[in-house]
Amino acid sequence: MNTSRIAPPDRRAQLLAAGAATVTVGLWASAFVAIRSAGAAYSPGALALGRLLAGALVLGTFCVVRREGLPPRGAWRGIAISGVLWFGFYMVALNWGEQQVDAGTAALVVNIGPILIALLGARLLGDAMPPRLLAGMAVSFAGAVAVGLSMSGGGGSSVLGVVLCLLAAVAYAGGVVAQKPALGRASVLQVTTFGCLIGAVACLPFAGQLVHDAAAAPLSATLNMVYLGVFPTALAFTTWAYALARTSASRMGATTYAVPALVVLMSWLFLDEVPGLLTLAGGALCLAGVAVSRSRPRRGPAPTDTPVPDALAVPDAVPAAGAPVGAAAPEPEARVEQV
Repeated sequence: MNTSRIAPPDRRAQLLAAGAATVTVGLWASAFVAIRSAGAAYSPGALALGRLLAGALVLGTFCVVRREGLPPRGAWRGIAISGVLWFGFYMVALNWGEQQVDAGTAALVVNIGPILIALLGARLLGDAMPPRLLAGMAVSFAGAVAVGLSMSGGGGSSVLGVVLCLLAAVAYAGGVVAQKPALGRASVLQVTTFGCLIGAVACLPFAGQLVHDAAAAPLSATLNMVYLGVFPTALAFTTWAYALARTSASRMGATTYAVPALVVLMSWLFLDEVPGLLTLAGGALCLAGVAVSRSRPRRGPAPTDTPVPDALAVPDAVPAAGAPVGAAAPEPEARVEQV
């Protein structure tokens, strides 16, 4: 009996990837709240280095326990690029830029990052750009603009700050696109750990400033810096890499548009910053756009494992009556249809 089988999609793997992406955006949103405290006591470079050192310590411990070893040679290029651009340059530029512009302007400029990821992913990685993804990103970006405008203060921006935030967005996009191929050659933990280590090495010129700031910083600011390294860096970058290895860079980039909405919610809950109607509307648009970008078009019911009855199969031809044993069977007539 012949059978036709179609492997069902791995629903469990899809749910795990979606859960990892959710953890990532939640922790990255919490980072904005923690940076409020740590950024007041630490300079941009010192804060980035302290955060990366804390993250590298946690990630390195897990690598040793799991005996991960060094990544394969083919993965080092992507790890090095993402480490320098994303872990290193992005964090310094963003910390510095947020000191030069108000929070709304920073959020607005940095949120061009997912758009750059989609463009670079399509050009360098061959990522598809389906209409739902483009529509969702457009809705989310409109929401980010609304949040940015509602949080912007008068006269709080500078050209230097805008340029720094723009460079941070470019570095973020380049780091994500470089990380994607590396995840096909090395494990998630290897890519994240060694990317964090490379970023820390790139920030070593700020070591002296870190020691100076730590001596005068209040305990709360130092604890927030450690929190940034352990959770939004070590844990969130690992869950990000896990999800990125199982989906396209463009779709993962669009997912980060949920961060502004979560920042509004966390600021409301933890900082008593009551959002206005425009802020709430912008946050709702961000979440709606993410939902659209991650949705998939409906398909018809998948074929089941239905066996093909023997009666539908073409029977083996038999020798003609009176033909000697072993003689070739006659050719089937032309009217017989193929199944």
